[in-house]
Amino acid sequence: MNILELKDVSFSYYGKYRTVDVIKGVSYTLETGRVYGVVGKSGSGKTTLVSLIAGMMLPTGGDVLFEGKSTSEMDLDLYRRDKLSIVFQSFRLLPLLTVLENVTYPLELRHVERAKAEEIAREKLRRVGLGESYESSLPGMLSGGEQQRVAIARALTGESRLLIADEPTGNLDEENSRNTIDLLVKLAREEDYAVVIVTHDLDVLPKMDTVLKLSDGKLVEIK
Repeated sequence: MNILELKDVSFSYYGKYRTVDVIKGVSYTLETGRVYGVVGKSGSGKTTLVSLIAGMMLPTGGDVLFEGKSTSEMDLDLYRRDKLSIVFQSFRLLPLLTVLENVTYPLELRHVERAKAEEIAREKLRRVGLGESYESSLPGMLSGGEQQRVAIARALTGESRLLIADEPTGNLDEENSRNTIDLLVKLAREEDYAVVIVTHDLDVLPKMDTVLKLSDGKLVEIK
């Protein structure tokens, strides 16, 4: 099922002395049940592309359509909160909250009753392989791989089927990197997510259904 469409999307930064065209007329459609790897050199525009998909900013040309509706017509705060999930390289867990509290936090922002929020959070933690013994731990007590699993569990509390992982293995060792990618692939295969993984790690690309390369502002499918 199509979930997001980039329709002739462009983005330019306008400086005092020059204009920089970062994204140039990109068109592409993301489908649920698939894993997309996005690669490109530093400065190629990967972060800009992710920011456009995530509604952190609007394109200067073209349109980003989520389930057929333009992000330019949406409340972007609600779009980011309700329509997609993002997993970051740096985990971005709240250090003074327990694992369970970190995962329930976005649910509480959506005014889910606390007991129900905890029930959902526990189910998501089990889905990523973290048992009850982790719930009362603080993030600093966990390994990098465990922290990333908590971050993924938190991302899964949304109702969207679009998950963006921005360099999710950047702070992980080889084993935890492999486990994290396997988990994200499983979400796409078994639970019908569209998973977009932005990465510099070429070793993970064989596990992707599609590999997209961003170069000179253009998005090219290379696998």
